[in-house]
Amino acid sequence: MGTIRIVRGTGSGPTAMAAYDAALADGNVHNYNLVSVSSVVPANATIEVVGDAPDLGPAGERLTVVEGRATVGPDRPDRAVASIGWDRVPEGPGIFYESSGTDPEGVSERVERGLAAGRELREWAFGETGREVVIANPDPDRYTAAVVLAVYGESTPLL
Repeated sequence: MGTIRIVRGTGSGPTAMAAYDAALADGNVHNYNLVSVSSVVPANATIEVVGDAPDLGPAGERLTVVEGRATVGPDRPDRAVASIGWDRVPEGPGIFYESSGTDPEGVSERVERGLAAGRELREWAFGETGREVVIANPDPDRYTAAVVLAVYGESTPLL
């Protein structure tokens, strides 16, 4: 059985990409090449909210993720908000839905609406749920980023 870890982080930097990299470093997934998938939870997976990822393999390898990501610039006093929610059949398949923005309530509402729409598309007996929201307060002189990721398993070689 594989593990999907829910990882989160915040960071700031002189550019949007530097802030994103700092947020990934805060969650300990900055040394991997992230590959996004469409948000279906395999039936044989377990989901663990861990905050920081453990060592998932050598630097530079591929890491499969579902990612909520928000970045704000130094010219915006808004918070960066990222969220992932999940609903699944207990010990079975499920769905993730991610959202991002600057308003925590709006981001959470979009996650809930997305999950509701995803449940309507499937004839599964959902019953196991979870939500993770990350809020990064702005740095007035730098870019600020928030990330929350569902990390599937461990890294795999790119080459």
